[in-house]
Amino acid sequence: MTERLLQFIWQMQLFNKAELSTTNFESLHIIFPGQYNTNQGPDFSAAKIKIDDTILAGNIELHIYSSDWKTHKHTNDINYKNIILHVVWKDDEPLAGVPTLILENRVSGLLLNKYEELMNNKGFIPCEKNIALVSSLIWQSWKERLLIERLQRKSTEVLSYLQQSNNHWEETFWWLLAGNFGIKVNKECFEAIAKSVSINILAKHKSSIHQLEAILLGQAGLLNGEFTDDYPKLLQREYKFCKSKYQLQPVKTPPLSLRMRPSSFPAVRLVQLAMLVHLSLHLFSKIKEAVSVNEIRKLLDVTANDYWHYHYTMDESSLYKPKHLGAQMIDNILINTVIPVLFAFGQFHNESAYKDKAIRWLSEIRPEQNNITKQFTSLAIENQSAFDSQALLELKKHYCDKKLCLSCAAGNTLLKKSTS
Repeated sequence: MTERLLQFIWQMQLFNKAELSTTNFESLHIIFPGQYNTNQGPDFSAAKIKIDDTILAGNIELHIYSSDWKTHKHTNDINYKNIILHVVWKDDEPLAGVPTLILENRVSGLLLNKYEELMNNKGFIPCEKNIALVSSLIWQSWKERLLIERLQRKSTEVLSYLQQSNNHWEETFWWLLAGNFGIKVNKECFEAIAKSVSINILAKHKSSIHQLEAILLGQAGLLNGEFTDDYPKLLQREYKFCKSKYQLQPVKTPPLSLRMRPSSFPAVRLVQLAMLVHLSLHLFSKIKEAVSVNEIRKLLDVTANDYWHYHYTMDESSLYKPKHLGAQMIDNILINTVIPVLFAFGQFHNESAYKDKAIRWLSEIRPEQNNITKQFTSLAIENQSAFDSQALLELKKHYCDKKLCLSCAAGNTLLKKSTS
């Protein structure tokens, strides 16, 4: 038994309520078990019970052992003055003055065994053997809640960036967008590059793709050394001019390309990013105004300039292949940057229209396919859109991996079924 499990049992009233009585042999009737409190203070508030002929309203506290009342130092704590019932698993040290209910012999062994099974399962998720018993209706509402939790958590990250940028939404979006272009390996490096060159400086050179490339590649340290091709030499000259003019300081840690697919090489991603700035500045303003997610897809559908059709890195020729950003990368940017920033904007300004649009767009984007989502689909859990995949990623990392089955709608359902 754990205190959280005991709280769950009380909250869901998963025990035998026939002929309840306190340890003082007073009859007990539970009118309302109270509202579960996740903050400091008693476990349940606003409860209502009837002891013999007296109706009591107030707070309820739960412990594994009744002696925990003293161990947790509740005796002189003002927050615990209005306790109408002390619910315990074992009554090892009777508490004077507070009615006590013992649950040890009133809870189904099937429930306890199911909980132990969930906690001891070392598989992909604790409930993988029984998850098919959870109805699609429960999954639908649970995924909605998981998605909102994920977007709210991401909003907190976005708003911390916003604070760093002095509440400049376009600058914030630029930082996060650049980091997304760096994917996981070069996220921090690309973000540092974006922070080293403000969006206002880039706006002054918007008409020149060569200068934009020179600034981003130069800040990444990719224009150092001697080159044979004329184009890299041109970029070196352009960067030298811009570096002097704006007193630019290159990032200290250069981007990585080891064991990376050529299409994701840092130089390729940076010149694609330069082309995006070249073709469409004030991106976040356009995102806010857009009605359809396909409008944003068109904005992000960029191809690096002609030199890169034959190169993945400078001075090393390759077979002809235009460096399109690619549908998969565009969806990645939509899911991990565009939508979280849009949702955060709606949250910051308390405008639900932007939050609703962000959620709607997720339902219109193809689902992410990775090891986690594939394992969920192997368990017959639907993954039809990015709405689903984002919810499932949230579930795995923040519930299943932490074995928070008691806080999970699927886990709740399976534990309740064990008592029926």
